[in-house]
Amino acid sequence: MMKSEMLKKEKAKRLVLKFPKQLLDRPIVYHLVKDYDLVVNILKAHVAPDEEGILVIEISGDEQNYLRGIEFLKKTGIITQPLGKDITLDKKKCSSCSVCVPLCPVNALEVDKKTFEVIFNKEKCIACELCIQACPTKAIKLEF
Repeated sequence: MMKSEMLKKEKAKRLVLKFPKQLLDRPIVYHLVKDYDLVVNILKAHVAPDEEGILVIEISGDEQNYLRGIEFLKKTGIITQPLGKDITLDKKKCSSCSVCVPLCPVNALEVDKKTFEVIFNKEKCIACELCIQACPTKAIKLEF
């Protein structure tokens, strides 16, 4: 089995990386790929001079390499956290109008066919924010 085939079989982990502004010029993703043999897919990025940088990534690879890569990020001064902790759907505010459902490019939002309630699957979400912009009740939030 080829290395790329092995990586595809491993479950990818989605993370939010927060970069202090003094680290923005460092080749962080390069080191994850080259030094730790990880596959990195950038889902979203916000990088601007003199501001904290935010990178939403999906990482796959050998578990030991993944843990070593995360340790590298932490030692470098980058804050890491799972993506799922940042995305919320407030069921009290949600009217299940389903405006958000057809906008989701990865089908992380769907309507329950029995209850007609909007269901949010955090594991599918790529934090594109299309649903947040469309939600009339502001029930969906992405907090970094």
